Amino acid sequence: MSTLPKNQANIRNFSIIAHIDHGKSTLADRILEYTGILNPREMRDQFLDKMEIERERGVTIKSQTVSIYYRARNNQNYSISLIDTPGHIDFNHEVSRSLSACEGALLIIDGSQGIQAQTLTNAYLALENNLEIVPVINKIDLETTDFIKTSQEIEKILGINASLCIAASGKTGFGIVNILESIIHRIPPPQGDPLLPLQALIIDSWFDNYRGVIILIKVFNGRIEPGKKILFMSSLKEFLVQEVGIFNPNPTFIPSLICGDVGFVIANIKTITDAKVGDTITQTEYQTHSPILKLKESKPMVFAGIFPINSSDFENLQKALLKLSLNDASLSFSQESSQALGLGFRCGFLGLFHMEIIKERLQREFNLDIIVSAPSTTLRVTMKAGQSLLINNPSQLPNAHDISSLEEPYITSHIYSPSQFIGAIMLLAESKRGKQIEIEYMNQANAILTYEFPMAEIIFDFFDKLKSISKGYATLDYTFKDFQKSDLVKIDILLNNKIVDSLSFICHRNASYNRGKLLCQKIKETLSKHQYPIAIQAAIGSKIISRETLSALRKDVTAKCYGGDISRKRKLLEKQKQGKKKMKQFGSINIPQETFLSILKID
Repeated sequence: MSTLPKNQANIRNFSIIAHIDHGKSTLADRILEYTGILNPREMRDQFLDKMEIERERGVTIKSQTVSIYYRARNNQNYSISLIDTPGHIDFNHEVSRSLSACEGALLIIDGSQGIQAQTLTNAYLALENNLEIVPVINKIDLETTDFIKTSQEIEKILGINASLCIAASGKTGFGIVNILESIIHRIPPPQGDPLLPLQALIIDSWFDNYRGVIILIKVFNGRIEPGKKILFMSSLKEFLVQEVGIFNPNPTFIPSLICGDVGFVIANIKTITDAKVGDTITQTEYQTHSPILKLKESKPMVFAGIFPINSSDFENLQKALLKLSLNDASLSFSQESSQALGLGFRCGFLGLFHMEIIKERLQREFNLDIIVSAPSTTLRVTMKAGQSLLINNPSQLPNAHDISSLEEPYITSHIYSPSQFIGAIMLLAESKRGKQIEIEYMNQANAILTYEFPMAEIIFDFFDKLKSISKGYATLDYTFKDFQKSDLVKIDILLNNKIVDSLSFICHRNASYNRGKLLCQKIKETLSKHQYPIAIQAAIGSKIISRETLSALRKDVTAKCYGGDISRKRKLLEKQKQGKKKMKQFGSINIPQETFLSILKID
C-alpha cells in the first residue's frame, strides 16, 4: 500500500455515539459553532436533527453527516466528517451503518447518570469495527455530575484509561477544543490507496423528487467524480455519475470524492430498489473484484400490519413504504390482506418505538390515514409431518392438531439500574417469564441484571413498567439469543361471531384466559355503539374463553306517538326489532386504531 498523501492524512471520520438523552446533538451543535461552518442566523438547537418529529421528541432518529474544517494547534488544516447517530435501541442499525464509515467514535456519557444500556452497546459496536474510542463525560456544568466516579466506571467496564476521559458541556461549549484536538491526534486517518480501483460502501440513501435516488458513500479505495460510470456490485447495474458532494452542512458539490471521504453521489438512479444500503460500488472501466463486507443485515424483531383506512390509498401506501425503506434499511414489508381491514402490508420493525416512528412518518410526510394492527414476533413452527415454518402473523398459524411444537424468540437483556430498585425489577421480570442469569454490581449504587426473556413479553408494556418502577433511572438493552419451545396458544377475537384476524394474537397458555378477558373489556371500551348489540368474544380454537356485550344504541321510535292504542307503539317497536336483526346480519363494525392499541395495554 502506498504512503498516504498529505490531504488523505489530514482526513478524520468519526461518529458521535451515546445512550439516549446524553447530549449528542447538543454537543454536535457546539462543534459546528466552534468550527464556524454556520453563521449565527443559520444556527438552531439540534441542528443535525432534520425531521420535525425528531425535534418534537428530542430524539435523533436518522444519522446525519456533516463535513467540517478545523485548523489544529499544529497549524495544519483538517477535513473532519462528523456523523450524529441515534441513541435509542430501536435504531441500532443506524449506528452500525454510521460506524462502518468511520475510523473513530466519540463516546458521550452523561456525567450525572453514568454508563447506561446503550452506552455499552454502542461502545461494543465501535470495538467490533476496530474504532478508536474517545470518551467524553458530558454535562460537566451540572452539580450532580461526578467526573471522577464516571471516569472510573469507564475504566472498569470499558477498559479505557480514565485519564483519557474529556470533561465537556454541550450547553456551555466547555471542552470543545480538547475534543477536536483528541479527534485529530487519537483517531487515525482513513487507510486505502487512491490508485486502486474504486471501492466505496453505500451507508445511506434517500429519494429526491427531482434527482432520483441519492446515495451516501464512504470511499475506501480509488476516487469517484462526475462523468464516470459506476457499477453496483450486488445488482450489476451501471449508472453515470452526474454530481458528487459533501454536507457542509448544506449539500455542497465538489470536483471529486477521494479515498477516505464520506459524501453523496447523484447518478440518475430512478428505481428505489437499485440503491441497497451495504452494497459496494466500483468503476465500470476499472473494477475492483472484492466487495466490502462491513454491514450486517438488520433482523426485524416486531411485526405489525399497516392498512390504509381508504382502500384507494393502497398504492400510495406502497410507494411511501418503498421510500421509507430506502431511507431506513431496517424496515421490511410485504403485502398481506385482512378480512376486516382489506389490503395492506405486513411490516417488520426493530422494536415498538421504531414502529411508532414509522407510523407517524407515514401520517406526517405522506398524509396517509392508516391503521396499525397489533404487533407480534416471529415464531418457529414444527409440524407433525416434519417440516419447519417461520411465521410472523398469527393468522398464518396452522391448525393446532397439525403442530408438533411451537418455538418463540428469546432475548438476552441487560438491565442497568440503581441498586434500590433491584427488588421491584426482579418481581417485574418474574411476571414476564424472565430467567435470571447474573447480577453484577458496577459499584455500591448501580447494578447490571442479566435476564433471558421471551421477546413477546418485552415488546408490549415491559419498558414502560421498567421506567415506572425505577422512577425513570433503569435502562434496557437486549440482543436476540435463540428460539425456545413454549406452550403457546392463538387467541382469536370475534365480533358478532366473526373472527377479526387483525386482532388475533399468540400468548403463553398460562396467561391466555386473563389476557382474553381483559382484551374483551378493552375492546368494549374502545368500540362505538351501533344500532344493534355487539358480542365481543375471545376464543382458543372453538372454545370461547371470555365474552363481553356492547349494548345497542337505542333510538326512541315511539316518540312521535302522542297517545292512541298501545298496539301502535308495539308495532313500531316490532318493526325496529326486525330492522336491528337485519342490521346485525349485514352491518359492518368500524374498528378504530385504539382497539388495536388496546392489545398493548393488557396486563
